[in-house]
Amino acid sequence: MKYRIVMWSSTGFLVAGFWALYFFSTRPVPITSAEPMWTLARLTCPIVFASFYFHFPVGVYWALLANAATYALVGLFMETLRHQLNHTK
Repeated sequence: MKYRIVMWSSTGFLVAGFWALYFFSTRPVPITSAEPMWTLARLTCPIVFASFYFHFPVGVYWALLANAATYALVGLFMETLRHQLNHTK
């Protein structure tokens, strides 16, 4: 189970890393929220979603760390749920 949670966390880190590289390479950063890639980034990185709506800046390193932690918590929840469902059968 620990291995799976580490995989979830790594996935969150890689997702945030991908978006950081994508937006650094496609200057200028879109100002409007109507661009589809920006919307997808906000949905897959909860810290970006929160910072956009609550108007607080987040650095790249903090976004990577927060996204990895968020995905690890989601992974912990999903793996616990999966473990319980498999034992009931």
